[in-house]
Amino acid sequence: MQQPRLVGFLALILGCLLQTQAEVPVQPDFQQDQFLGRWYSIGLASNSRWFKEKKSVMKMCTTVVTPTEDGNLNVTSTYPKFDQCETRKSLFVLTDQPGRFSFTSPRSGSRHDVRVVETNYDEYALLSAKKAKEAETFTMVTLYGRRKELSPELLEKFTRFALEQGLTPENILILPRTNLCMEESV
Repeated sequence: MQQPRLVGFLALILGCLLQTQAEVPVQPDFQQDQFLGRWYSIGLASNSRWFKEKKSVMKMCTTVVTPTEDGNLNVTSTYPKFDQCETRKSLFVLTDQPGRFSFTSPRSGSRHDVRVVETNYDEYALLSAKKAKEAETFTMVTLYGRRKELSPELLEKFTRFALEQGLTPENILILPRTNLCMEESV
């Protein structure tokens, strides 16, 4: 009697692993020129150690996406840190699939697979990032908005997608709105 339970349990675990490692989609017919411009970070979900440590103090930030001369994307985020504004610049390098980028962390040297999963360009964008480095892997899901507030339906879509990526409710945060550091970042 014990062996069928064990086999069933192992099958369940394998099914969960396969589901969380399924290919993350990319926005069909991604239009990079329409993705450019100013976004607000509305939601963030991650199972990374960094996110767990910072989650309680995180707030909404601005992100400005601009093209580089060679067609990659400069992604500049400005966020409140204590009473100051901190800016972080990232370079999203094009891959052979429109809407999918490679990002290498300047701090850790880790490579991230970044995908624009879904966007309508003028209201919201849902992004997924995965990092695998040695024994450490993590998933991050970001919800951007062109305005500081999005509909409950889009917040639900973000939450549902994060859960589908294997994240737990504790890994999901709708960022508190703030007026700090909301001016144009470049």
